[in-house]
Amino acid sequence: MTNPSITPDVESVRSQTPEWRDYFRFSTDHKIIGVQYILTTFIFFLIGGLMAMLIRAELTTPELNLVDRPLYNALFTLHGTVMIFLWIIPFNAGLSNYLVPLMLGARDMAFPLLNAISFWLIPPAGILLIASFLLPNGPAQAGWWSYPPVSLQAPSGQLVWIISLILLGISSIMGAVNFVTTIVWLRAPGMTFFRMPVFVWSVLSAQLLQLINLPSLTGALILLMFDLVFGTTIFNPAGHGDPILYQHLFWFYSHPAVYIMALPAFGIFAEVLPAFARNPLFGYRSLAIASLGIAIVSIFVWAHHLFASATPGWMRMLFAVTSMLVAVPTGVKAFGWTATIWRGKLHLDTPMLFAMSGAAMFIFGGITGVMLAANSFDLHVNNTYFVVGHFHYIVFNTITMAIFAGIYFWFPKITGKMYAEGWGKIHFWLTFIGANLTFFPMHPLGLQGMVRRVASYPPEYQGWNLIASLGAFLLGVSTLPFIANMIGSILAGTKATDNPWRATGLEWTTSSPPPKENFAEIPQVVFPPYNYGNPRAYGEASATQSGEEVSNDE
Repeated sequence: MTNPSITPDVESVRSQTPEWRDYFRFSTDHKIIGVQYILTTFIFFLIGGLMAMLIRAELTTPELNLVDRPLYNALFTLHGTVMIFLWIIPFNAGLSNYLVPLMLGARDMAFPLLNAISFWLIPPAGILLIASFLLPNGPAQAGWWSYPPVSLQAPSGQLVWIISLILLGISSIMGAVNFVTTIVWLRAPGMTFFRMPVFVWSVLSAQLLQLINLPSLTGALILLMFDLVFGTTIFNPAGHGDPILYQHLFWFYSHPAVYIMALPAFGIFAEVLPAFARNPLFGYRSLAIASLGIAIVSIFVWAHHLFASATPGWMRMLFAVTSMLVAVPTGVKAFGWTATIWRGKLHLDTPMLFAMSGAAMFIFGGITGVMLAANSFDLHVNNTYFVVGHFHYIVFNTITMAIFAGIYFWFPKITGKMYAEGWGKIHFWLTFIGANLTFFPMHPLGLQGMVRRVASYPPEYQGWNLIASLGAFLLGVSTLPFIANMIGSILAGTKATDNPWRATGLEWTTSSPPPKENFAEIPQVVFPPYNYGNPRAYGEASATQSGEEVSNDE
């Protein structure tokens, strides 16, 4: 069977695919930049994971016996900062960088130079943050949220933390401008908004949130820096400043940041599940609109993080309602995923295993999120491990599982090689078991009253903590087969075909890996929206180079 979108012109540019050296140079090719993001952020993921293992090693026993309290505080501060701002958010930007122009039928991002600058701000920001361990007083110790006045007590480490996050924020804002412009203006002829893949809808929704909400955090950090460096008292209550104002500015971005991380993960689910269920994506338009719905509602939920901060009663009620309301569009997503795999011919390859488990664990994490939206329950478990367990069921058990699904799914397209399926499944089972062993025990710990952010605790909590720590060590081990599989497959894996999964989408109509400018000619998109994910289209292109309609017959 031939792919009608691959013409002799495309064959002539296959040789223009990048060499390994290109990934260590300054480049404006969106595919090279995407891989640079992915590799860089994975290194930070390993560093953040090592910090997590040290934290859990300390918590295996009630006594403080491995690290001192300042180092423990620094570890959980930088662990959270690294995993959010140097792993999930920039990784999603990297994967989106690689895929969005391919999915839209574009040759590159709208602003290639700005794209490169957005990436090259990340390594120095990350190195600066990690290097703060070398400071005489150590790195920041006030948590990844850095509430004043606590964050005003360690000037040197906290200042480095602020500078690093400002650089990362500038990178994200520039990236958001690029993504929104690309999606709005660089779609191929015929690629209407409701012909875009759901992954692109998810990226658009997440990046709009970056544009709207991220300046709030950046402004708060600049004002916090003024308090630290110039002695102003904007947030310092000792000088009649208002620390609650910082909380509002911080969470106005940092709660939508959860959806900035989660929306691309939802988009990955929407691409992987139909491909391996051999079913059309159920409710395409509903899932696309739900992405925007999640983004819009999430702008109005930030104050549920302030229920215990002398928040007025009317504000508690208002934000309890909006926090519960966000469950409606996310519920639409979950229903669409479930209906997609219902009575499908499931192919339980590694991407499908990660996607199905991530979607299932998101439902559990979402239920506990609705519980936390209720004022009375939130006040009961505030500052306990229940909140930690809920948060990690979202950021790891959902989002990181989706990231791994995306890596395995698009690995053949990016590298031109197939990974080892057996090693992929070993990685999945170690990750799935380790994640649930680590984060589920935090829920009963929180309900029993164990507070978070402490290095020592009453002995009655040791049982669940020991299970969580063993799970964390298993999670650490789970990365080893993944790394070995990726490196071994790149070096000696079997050659991938252009569309090994028989999936739909423009990215599967190019070579593996794609040529320098993606397409010999800008494709003419001809499929109607209801054919998105149509099982008859598997193995066939979704567009042509010349504009004639593509047959969906096998």
